[in-house]
Amino acid sequence: MNTIYRVAALGMVVSASTGLAEEAGSWPVSYHSRDVGGVSIAYREAGARDAPVMVLLHGFPSSSHMFRDLIPEIADSFHVIAPDYPGFGQSGTPEADTYGYDFSTLAMTMSAFLEDLGLEEYSLYMQDYGGPVGMRLAVMHPERVSGLIFQNATMHVAGWSPEVVAQFSPFWTERTEKTEAPMRQFLTAATTRWQYEHGSTRRDRLSADAWVSDQAGLDRPGNDAIQLEYLWNYQANVAAYPEWQDYLATERPPTLIAWGKNDPFFTMDAVHGLQALLPDAETRIFDAGHFALETHAGEIGSAILDVFSH
Repeated sequence: MNTIYRVAALGMVVSASTGLAEEAGSWPVSYHSRDVGGVSIAYREAGARDAPVMVLLHGFPSSSHMFRDLIPEIADSFHVIAPDYPGFGQSGTPEADTYGYDFSTLAMTMSAFLEDLGLEEYSLYMQDYGGPVGMRLAVMHPERVSGLIFQNATMHVAGWSPEVVAQFSPFWTERTEKTEAPMRQFLTAATTRWQYEHGSTRRDRLSADAWVSDQAGLDRPGNDAIQLEYLWNYQANVAAYPEWQDYLATERPPTLIAWGKNDPFFTMDAVHGLQALLPDAETRIFDAGHFALETHAGEIGSAILDVFSH
């Protein structure tokens, strides 16, 4: 049985590492890495160790960097963990012949990572790739999941933009140089920037740090092969949608749907599908794009506290 969050007022707390008192609101973000099955996993951490745990699962082509503005909004109330996946951010990039760049392997790595941290219960914030990673974690260990946050991560075929389906379908049907060409467009600087700018109604809040950081990762030697493997193997996520839908309908964990309504990849039909499975879910819709956190971190942080801090 999942427990309900109980967040105590933190007030003045004592730092276990320094013995100095810190006021609530002053939690620093710390940066770490751990060896998980021979792969270095980098992660950001903030908040009190005895607070409810929230795991932030990033999307493509970003990393834990995408949560840089959200973490300060919620670290007073949660022990926040934000990892980089293998091939992303500051995590390792093992050769494809030694590590399977598919979402089942990725979820197993993330599960082992969380176990290595000794985390037995947590909520999952899922954006884009974070959806299939988080849902695999939830299905593997439903007893560990205290809550879910869906932020532009679909669990329904109907939630995909038809234009994006038209790009992926030939690639998944037969992987050739021709069908792979549109996928390689997702690795270019122009497309990376477009993913952030498209649908954004607060351009003055968009920082180039986001797409410049992402592109630096994509441009590393050999990283294109890693990303193409993830994109190829994404089809297994679509095949798993019915299983994940059954989990949601059966378990019905406390859920927040926080959605940028102008997403060029995942449409509002994705939201409607989630609402049908989770009628008690809280839904907050923002006039934003795929990366809604870039412009609405404060509002999304407030929504998280509204839903889970009681």
